Amino acid sequence: MTFDELIALGRTGKELEMPATWSQGRATFGGLVTALLFDRMERVVAENRPVRSMLVSFVGPVEPGASAVFDAEILREGRSVSQVEGRIVQNGEPRLVCLAGFAGDRESAVCIDGTPAPEAKPVDQCQSLPFIEGVTPGFIRYIEMRLAYGSMPFTGGSGREMGGWMRFREVPEVMTDAHIVALIDAWPAPVLQHLKSRVPASSLSWTLDIIHPRPPVEPGDWLLYKAKIDQAGNGYCHFDAEVWTPRGELLAISRQTVTVFG
Repeated sequence: MTFDELIALGRTGKELEMPATWSQGRATFGGLVTALLFDRMERVVAENRPVRSMLVSFVGPVEPGASAVFDAEILREGRSVSQVEGRIVQNGEPRLVCLAGFAGDRESAVCIDGTPAPEAKPVDQCQSLPFIEGVTPGFIRYIEMRLAYGSMPFTGGSGREMGGWMRFREVPEVMTDAHIVALIDAWPAPVLQHLKSRVPASSLSWTLDIIHPRPPVEPGDWLLYKAKIDQAGNGYCHFDAEVWTPRGELLAISRQTVTVFG
């Protein structure tokens, strides 16, 4: 099922079976399950309150091929800010917990443009991260990535940076915040380029800010992603990332802590 089909199916009820084709090792792709939960959270909030910031804790793997329950609850609703909690429960256990702040615009005397996009090679000059059945994560069949910074995962590279261009292989009808959430989590942790053999890795926590008013994004646009390692060691990697539109406008800011099993 495509991302849009899963979003539509998720809106029909709280329970949804996780498709095996969207797998990432023994878990369902974290960007997908977070985006599905975000879509439910967004729909309990009043209009004109877009998401500003999300905190995601990956408590345990959301297993593919099994049903999971998606739930959202408003913790507090003020005059301009709504605080929302979302949970994914599978086999009676919490597997993902999310806190998000949705807020309308306020009057402000301060206006500072977002960090401009860095230089990047054109999409057609960048190496593609291919989908290889049984080798690469299953979700890559749905999301296309072109490497502009760093090295391919598990090639014994060096450096702190990794990233490039990304978009859905099947162009969606519209680009919502849920689509952006899923895309941002698709890139491998930049520490994986340092390794010479394949090892499992999984996100422990994720903080994500989406800039609003959101710069216009067309469904077929290539978005630019660039991550930088802050520190890695003792089985963990801490890294920041930013996302820009094709015109160089800052779209989102991300920070993750990833567990590396090797």
